[in-house]
Amino acid sequence: MYFTHGKITLHYEIYGNGYPLIMLHGNGEDITIFTKAIEKLQEHFTVYAIDTRGHGKSSPVYEYHYSDMADDLYAFITGLGIDHPAIFGFSDGGITALMMAYTHPEIPAAIIASGANSNPRGLKPLYRFGFARMLRSTHDPKLAVMLYEPKMMANELGKITVPVLITAGSRDMIKKEDTEFLHRSIPESRLMILEGESHESYIMDSDKIASIIQDFLSELLLK
Repeated sequence: MYFTHGKITLHYEIYGNGYPLIMLHGNGEDITIFTKAIEKLQEHFTVYAIDTRGHGKSSPVYEYHYSDMADDLYAFITGLGIDHPAIFGFSDGGITALMMAYTHPEIPAAIIASGANSNPRGLKPLYRFGFARMLRSTHDPKLAVMLYEPKMMANELGKITVPVLITAGSRDMIKKEDTEFLHRSIPESRLMILEGESHESYIMDSDKIASIIQDFLSELLLK
């Protein structure tokens, strides 16, 4: 399926039946990373899996900004008339979900953000320097957005009014102090550090995240 707003066309797929849940992948990925998780989540939710701009089957772009991705998400939700969805975002998808939640706090019912960072220095130096080397050789704009954005401030994150679960692996590429900053800045947030997990190990091609999402949302939305 496809949704178009302005010059951007987003590819998305719908699975299951139940409370609406939107799933956003990370940088350089597409919705196929969620296949195993969706197999479980579709038993309880209507899952909307979106290829973000410049990824998967969505419109190609030559410059990336998280604010544009957040605008895409808002347009998608309002355009399809999805009523107060829960939103799960991994990495860049988590950043997008949080930005949309503080620019349009009336839209989501809950947010789960996994492996998100508030600013580029939230990346551990080894990864940040590695991405910078790759950018110099490839000039890939998807790398550029990670190195120069986001810049989410505490006063912006404080505008999020819905329950939020922040997760990260104990071996994540995001600094623990930045993950904790997100948690402290968002009024109704919980923090979950998953021991032994990396940035993507519990999410990409894994059903572990499905149980985390379901447990969190069942308290709030599935009563």
